[in-house]
Amino acid sequence: MISDPDHYKQKPRRKAEYIKPPNLLKAKVGSAKAQALLENNSVDFQPLAELYLNSLFSGIERTRKDLKNGETEFQIASMLYPAMQLKANGGMFHYPLVTTIADRLVQFLEVIELVDDNAIEIVLAFHTTLRAVIMGKIQGDGGTHGADLIAALDQACMRFFERYPDHKVGGQPDHSSSF
Repeated sequence: MISDPDHYKQKPRRKAEYIKPPNLLKAKVGSAKAQALLENNSVDFQPLAELYLNSLFSGIERTRKDLKNGETEFQIASMLYPAMQLKANGGMFHYPLVTTIADRLVQFLEVIELVDDNAIEIVLAFHTTLRAVIMGKIQGDGGTHGADLIAALDQACMRFFERYPDHKVGGQPDHSSSF
């Protein structure tokens, strides 16, 4: 997999809060058995992933309809939560590419200052990519195609912040570059 692009070279505006729940499975059956159960998990990820994808899309649509209300944190949270769930569950269901893509989306949402149509287009690109990986049942890291997808998303985010520097923490508008 491609290394982290320096968190899109920005200081996060918000930090996704990770809550580590008690590991009840590990407590009941022991560490080795719990690990074996996770590794041999054959549950279909698609129905659960579709719930999170639909939730992400609902957050995108809600944000798009209500861009001018100034509730940026609520808008971002409505997209951040399902992205975090996809990130957390991807690996458990043998979809590490989903985990990596969702992690990049979480990073984007952590650093964004403003939500507008341009930011929504980036989130939609992540949504479309995640949907394609899940519907295509691409397990594993996706090989070179997976690396290419991640690189394309990273590049889109970097171009976005170059074109719209006022969308990042401490950014100043500069509309001279092209997206």
